[in-house]
Amino acid sequence: MPQVTLKGNPVELSGNELKAGDKAPDFSLQSNGLEDVTLSSTSGKTRIIATVPSLDTSVCHAETKRFNDEAAQLDGVDVLVVSTDLPFGQKRWCGAENVDKVQCLSDHRAASFGEAYGVLIKSGPLERCLSRAIFVVGPDDTIKHVEYCGEIAEHPDYDAALSAAKS
Repeated sequence: MPQVTLKGNPVELSGNELKAGDKAPDFSLQSNGLEDVTLSSTSGKTRIIATVPSLDTSVCHAETKRFNDEAAQLDGVDVLVVSTDLPFGQKRWCGAENVDKVQCLSDHRAASFGEAYGVLIKSGPLERCLSRAIFVVGPDDTIKHVEYCGEIAEHPDYDAALSAAKS
């Protein structure tokens, strides 16, 4: 598993570390309209999947807003932001922030996405939240790019993720 910290303190993650070239694990997440969203229901396009601990934190807020702005210029690319926030909270947040180009999805029911993608936090103050990471998944469901952010409180490499999504 990748080494991850929260403000310098080690964080233990659950699941398997994914790498570019791996097949993306299937998932079932809940949209803020309470519909199920799966890997297969998003197939056929490139997807940027950003995992964040909570939309109600400053870095997650800024990251989701940045991807919402970038999504307008990404033809054939869907941006999914996944957290364990409840769908109701995600819907409220998206409405208040005018976030309408990314799809915020919740892993609150079973945290199975977090486990499958190796981002589920196992202990500490963010236990059961997701660690910050970026996965770029091609139309064929093959992972093209992975970044497990070494420090949860810091931003991901946006340029690397956007470049991978465009290639």
